Formats: sequence, structure tokens, C-alpha cells
Amino acid sequence: MADAISFDDFLKVDIRVGKVLRAEPYPEARKPAIKMWIDFGPELGEKKTSAQVAAHYTPETLIGKQVMAVVNFPPRQIGRFMSEVLVLGLSDSEGGIVLLSPDQEVPIGGRMH
Repeated sequence: MADAISFDDFLKVDIRVGKVLRAEPYPEARKPAIKMWIDFGPELGEKKTSAQVAAHYTPETLIGKQVMAVVNFPPRQIGRFMSEVLVLGLSDSEGGIVLLSPDQEVPIGGRMH
């Protein structure tokens, strides 16, 4: 189990829901990955990311999907691609990533709480 944190520590992590607008393969990545452009609504706008989710998703199946992401990490260079957010997921029994998403449609840009 991880170390206990305060509620104030939790509030520092800005996790929002966004909708995937565009997705494409990222064959240059070391592990199979997909580049995504995600709309987080009027406050944050469109952000891009690269995620190792190719085991369960294709670019076509991601378009229109709502996903959860940490939006307040600094941008990170992933190969030749600048990732601006970190989409959240869990590993399945074989190590493939399954994305976290709401089980009902919610307004994009909404913050997790």
C-alpha cells in the first residue's frame, strides 16, 4: 500500500474527463502506442498525449471515447511527440492497458472529485 496522503495532496492532482477527437498510430514509439488529441472543454481546450493502449484499442475505436486524464503534469517529450496530459488506465492480466472512463456520458472538462 502507498503512503497515506492528505486530502489537500489529493486536490493538487487535477483529473478531468475529455473526449478523444483524433487518434493515430505511433509506430515510432518503443512499445505500441497511439497518439490522441483530447478535448477538455472551453477551460482547457484540446490537449495531446501518447499512450500504450494498442493492446485493446485502435485509433478508430478511441474517437469519441471519454477518457480520464491528469491535466496538470508538465508536458513530457515521448520520442518526437510532446505529451501534454496523462491518460489513466489499469493493466489487465496480460499487461495491456484498459483506459479509465466514466460509465455514463458526462460534460467534458469535468473534474474528478
